[in-house]
Amino acid sequence: MIIPKNIIHHELIGLEVEVIEAKTKTQKGIKGLVVNETKHMLWIETQKSVKKIPKKCTKFLFALPDGKKVIVSGDVLVARPEERIKTKSKRWW
Repeated sequence: MIIPKNIIHHELIGLEVEVIEAKTKTQKGIKGLVVNETKHMLWIETQKSVKKIPKKCTKFLFALPDGKKVIVSGDVLVARPEERIKTKSKRWW
């Protein structure tokens, strides 16, 4: 079950997300559905297109399936998804 404390150890594809802070001003405010993830990027499908957003130096607001929302710094997400899911990291929230 995905909860705010363990979101970094779960699959992000399929979650609703909003970029709340970004190095590039034009990326701030992008909302949509995570459709792909690589080591350094989240691919977010908006109403118009798919945007590639770097994880590093970005803060994301994820909407969990139960309706809760959690802010995650992209810096803690920088890893291949399959490696990040397997890790047991120290407390990040």
